[in-house]
Amino acid sequence: MTLPRIVVVGGGAGGLELVTRLGRKLGKRKRAEIVLVDRNPTHIWKPLLHEVATGALDSGLDEISYQGHARANGYRFQLGTLTDLDRDGRTLTLAPVLDDDGEEVLPARTLPYDELVLSLGSVSNDFGTPGVAEHCHFLDSPHQAEQFRQAMLNAFLRYNAPQEPSAKMVVGIVGAGATGVELAAELYGASEMLNSYGFTTLDSDHLEVHLIEAAPKVLPALPERISGAVHDELERLGVNVHVGTRVTEVNDEAIITADGERIDIDLGVWAAGIKAPALLSELGLSTERNHRLKVDATLQSLDDEHVFAFGDCASCPQADGSTVPPRAQAAHQQADRLYRNLVARLDGKPLKPFVFRDRGSLISLAHFDAIGSLMRGASARSLFIEGHLAKFFYASLYRMHQRAIHGTLKTGLMVVVDGLNKFLKPRLKLH
Repeated sequence: MTLPRIVVVGGGAGGLELVTRLGRKLGKRKRAEIVLVDRNPTHIWKPLLHEVATGALDSGLDEISYQGHARANGYRFQLGTLTDLDRDGRTLTLAPVLDDDGEEVLPARTLPYDELVLSLGSVSNDFGTPGVAEHCHFLDSPHQAEQFRQAMLNAFLRYNAPQEPSAKMVVGIVGAGATGVELAAELYGASEMLNSYGFTTLDSDHLEVHLIEAAPKVLPALPERISGAVHDELERLGVNVHVGTRVTEVNDEAIITADGERIDIDLGVWAAGIKAPALLSELGLSTERNHRLKVDATLQSLDDEHVFAFGDCASCPQADGSTVPPRAQAAHQQADRLYRNLVARLDGKPLKPFVFRDRGSLISLAHFDAIGSLMRGASARSLFIEGHLAKFFYASLYRMHQRAIHGTLKTGLMVVVDGLNKFLKPRLKLH
């Protein structure tokens, strides 16, 4: 008897949590074959990429091998990039895998499925702004974060022992959402650490960070109390915050704003918006302008009951007429609902709708501070927190993700190992 095959494309936070639970529940018990497809061989939690970008987090220590994780959790892993979908034949096509020299390692393949889950996440949206693609760094993947980290280290070395005591290294960050805000704070922490290790004579006084946001406030999607507190803390650190400022062009030397201001930079980062991968609009499924797949409340495509989508790449309706926000906690909750719905589908039971419950928002400002709110149960009231308590809850978000994919025992051991590494290894990745 052939087992039903559930294929999940995209091993981000939600995708990996989903295949882990499906593998343990269905794969290990030979009730279904669970397959994860991803273009990368390893996983790292995307909300931590700003720490990878500054070296505060060593991706080599925290990344997870899909292949090893799959063997331990009852699913199979296929390395590859989705290029096409045959919904009539229920097969998907994966592009050839090439090595660094362009040589083919794996040929193009087709992979049949009974149920398909698309969890491709999101990429930065430059809105067609001239010069952004050529002159800005993005933080959509560990590879891009590592590229920025190397560029940052090289920039610090170039400014080592400057001829002019007043010389400053300037970084321009476009977009004051969570990624832009957290990166700005991390840069000041990184400059202090690099100086303390003797990597550079520059310290935080010789770093100039410009955070540029088109909306009238930083963190435009969050409540005013959080946004205002974060704005004040960023300015206390020394960040030059530009709100209500639209960028019209970026070149290799400067960021140009709509009012004609020129901000000279050494490094530019674009974190001003997101969109789903353009491929999703080429699969014959209904999508929005930003390529997000349109799904119903059960997370099924409007066009095919055998295709599901969730996370940043899906446009899921809510009762008030809005869509589920593209946030990590939403993907976590959707992975849980989708797990239950897929198990119910195999058991011949009806699927239940997804209901998003906002648990609050937390923003980390490196080791300096953390600010956010926690929702009080089902009510709309929230509890504002900051300082050590906020940092504890922020750190717990990553531990919750680790627990979901490793279990309680392994996560506990990781907490111990991470604590030891703080004493045994440099606090910043220097190479």
